[in-house]
Amino acid sequence: MIFDLSKTNSIANVFIAEIRDEQIQKDPMRFRTNMERIGAYFAFEISKTLIYQNTETQTPLGVAKTVHLAELPVLATITRAGIPMHKGMLDIFDRADCAFVAAYRKAHKSGHFEIAIEYISSPDLTDRIVIMVDPMLATGMSMVLCCKELMGRYKVKELHIVSAIASSEGIRHVRANLPKAKLWIGAIDEEMTSKSYIVPGLGDAGDLAYGAKV
Repeated sequence: MIFDLSKTNSIANVFIAEIRDEQIQKDPMRFRTNMERIGAYFAFEISKTLIYQNTETQTPLGVAKTVHLAELPVLATITRAGIPMHKGMLDIFDRADCAFVAAYRKAHKSGHFEIAIEYISSPDLTDRIVIMVDPMLATGMSMVLCCKELMGRYKVKELHIVSAIASSEGIRHVRANLPKAKLWIGAIDEEMTSKSYIVPGLGDAGDLAYGAKV
C-alpha cells in the first residue's frame, strides 16, 4: 500500500511546499517545525488504520463511552535527519516506545557508496507495529537495510515507512525488498542526481535542520 499525500489537497501539502522552498529553508527552526508538522500529519493518517477498543472514561459529571488504541506503535527513525519528523509523530503517539538507528553513507573514491549501520537502540519489537521515519527516500538502500536489520532481530508484526519526499526509484527498491511494508509519502519525484539526491527534492534534510556537517 502506498499513501501519496500529494494526491489529496490538505494543509500538509503547504508544509511540503515550504520544506522545498530555498528561501524558507534559510530558517532552520521553521524547517524543523514543518518536518514536525508533516510527521504529526502522517501519524494522524496512520492512526486511522490501527485497531481500537471501546472503553469508558470517568468525567466530573458521569461516564463517557470512549475508545483507546488497542496497542501503541513503536516509532523508529534513522538519525539525524529523521529526528524532527519523529518528534512530530511522537507528539501524536505520545506514549509510544521509540527506536533509533544510526546509519550513514560510506563513500568510495570510485563514487560508489555503501550504507553502514553504527548502532541500534531499540525496545523489543517482537509482535509490534513499527513506524520507520526518514525524511528522504532516495535510493531506498538505507531504509531497506535499517528495516531488515530490525526485522532480522525481531519478528515485527506490521511495518509502516514514512518519508516526506521519495524518488520513484527508492519506492521501487523498497517495494521489491520490503513487499509487506505500507508506505506513507509526502511527494514522489522522478529524478535523482549521480550522487543520489532527489530532484527537485529539497537538498540535505539533516543539514537543513541542524547545519552542515563535515
